[in-house]
Amino acid sequence: MYIPANFQLTDQAEAVAFMQRYSFATLVSVDQQRPVASHLPFSVRADDSGVRLTSHLARANPQWKSWAGQDVLVIFTEPHAYISPTLYEKRESVPTWDYIAVHAYGRVRLLDSEADTARALEQLIATYEPSYQAQWESLPETFKTSMMRGIVAFEVEVTALQGQQKLSQNKSAAERTAIAAHLANGPDSAARELAPYIQ
Repeated sequence: MYIPANFQLTDQAEAVAFMQRYSFATLVSVDQQRPVASHLPFSVRADDSGVRLTSHLARANPQWKSWAGQDVLVIFTEPHAYISPTLYEKRESVPTWDYIAVHAYGRVRLLDSEADTARALEQLIATYEPSYQAQWESLPETFKTSMMRGIVAFEVEVTALQGQQKLSQNKSAAERTAIAAHLANGPDSAARELAPYIQ
């Protein structure tokens, strides 16, 4: 990802927090020299041993079949917004787009066993709906096993993170205040979410 110096997001803890908040991401890999992508929910964990991303995709999705020995890219993005040149002090201005994105590169590993798949599902339940865990545990084992056979669970061990925060840092304080206020009061929910980051 091309990142101008003043837009770099270099704080790993901040990047991980962003990934955890906006955890529906795009997984990109290569199949016969052609990029392929899937849009998936991730559980993002970070500790002293590094950052790990856990998810699963449908077994019918062929993307996982080409992963052997391959590094993958997981793209986390949101929120974003169009920035009108009418918000700038100079009339000689052009539109742009403000956004935040984190690219996580890493080694992908299939979680083949039933126990590993169950642990991956539990991590995702803990991330997205902890209260569902009791219901999941109460379901018949035959049903759970059948559901797990239809998916491929995997983990990405992150080897590199790239982050960009393009938040009008190259504009004056007054312009940034005007931009944040405009977005905060607009109809677009993604733009409203971006406003505090610009402030």
